[in-house]
Amino acid sequence: MTIGVVVGEVYSTINHPFYDARKLLVVDKGLPGGTSTGDYIIAVDTVGAGVGESVLILDEGNGARQVLLSSDGPVRSVIVGIVDQIDVVS
Repeated sequence: MTIGVVVGEVYSTINHPFYDARKLLVVDKGLPGGTSTGDYIIAVDTVGAGVGESVLILDEGNGARQVLLSSDGPVRSVIVGIVDQIDVVS
């Protein structure tokens, strides 16, 4: 699982039918302290997240397909939670 911040949405006029009626979000990967790694993930939103929100991402194909109830969907990453707070213990 990965933590990140939603920085945008992806729109397409032509796509695989699997993505019809699904929202794709661009997520800036981050570290638990809130620092950006400079990397990003495009993930299917399953929780209604929006730009600026911290999210929890499942970035593993089979698990993503299980969350979306699809045995053969062309998906790797899904947003599975909105993060309210992160406490870093050192």
